[in-house]
Amino acid sequence: MTEPLLSVRDLVVEFPTRRGTLRALDKVSFDIAPGEVLGMVGESGAGKSISGSAIIGLIEPPGRIAGGEIWLKGERIDNLPPERMRRIRGRRIGMVFQDPLTSLNPLYTVAEQITETIRTHLDVGQREARERAIALLDRVGIPAARRRIDDYPHHFSGGMRQRVVIALALCAEPELVIADEPTTALDVSVQAQIIDVLKEICAERGASVMLITHDMGVIAETADRVAVLYAGRIAEIGPVRDVIRNAEHPYTVGLMGSIPTLVQTADRLTQIPGSMPRLNAIPEGCAFNPRCPKVFGRCRVERPEPVTRGPGREVACWLYARGQAEPSGEEEARRG
Repeated sequence: MTEPLLSVRDLVVEFPTRRGTLRALDKVSFDIAPGEVLGMVGESGAGKSISGSAIIGLIEPPGRIAGGEIWLKGERIDNLPPERMRRIRGRRIGMVFQDPLTSLNPLYTVAEQITETIRTHLDVGQREARERAIALLDRVGIPAARRRIDDYPHHFSGGMRQRVVIALALCAEPELVIADEPTTALDVSVQAQIIDVLKEICAERGASVMLITHDMGVIAETADRVAVLYAGRIAEIGPVRDVIRNAEHPYTVGLMGSIPTLVQTADRLTQIPGSMPRLNAIPEGCAFNPRCPKVFGRCRVERPEPVTRGPGREVACWLYARGQAEPSGEEEARRG
């Protein structure tokens, strides 16, 4: 077995407030292998972006990592001093944010921002850093990169800015790239181009990718494995082909049913009733139980732990607990 590049174990992230402590992530565990693309999917508020922020040490105070461990290639990084974490961020872990304007400084040219990052993390001179920056901009699809490198961020369109952000995230040759909703504000045709560029360059360099999105279609086209988050916990994780073809957690089944297909003949897509619970109102038992079509008594009082369902596949659902028969759950659901 190859050692994981990234290993997250029982990660807990909390936000203290005057009305109590809100738990945004509750014992989340997953691995990312070298060169692997892990998709992380779920509705808004599921904990996807918080997971990425925790890994790179950018949880906004008073938020904090309250439990668990994060390991990068055998080195624990969740308890490092800020200065040490700054050296890892950018050099070993790159970040692509969903809004490129928050990643790029409007007062500096693209050349200044990329070359500064390269020289901060790599032992190269100014001329070599500039040539590397031009080559990378050309690789991510910026037309006339040698001329446009001296432009400011506002001179670029939204899609071009996102390409610049990808170049910035990759310029120090990181081992892991975390892409947080990298295509949210872009046209559909541009979204596909951006995802293709990110995946191709990371594959060329042997980098792993953690792709955070709410779009199961993007995951299906891009990821090797997928983790489905719900209310701060992983509901289901496994090889993307297995999860898409045979979703097991009722929440994953609902997500898959909401994706339109070219061969679909139904008048309406599957709809998951209700909405994601607020952090201060997560129900007892399984957090999905108020919306679940297969809920039964145990779901309402006891939170399920992940159950192994095959190679690299886990599902946190009482339907698959040893000795639990599914028909009793359906009978309970019919009783309301």
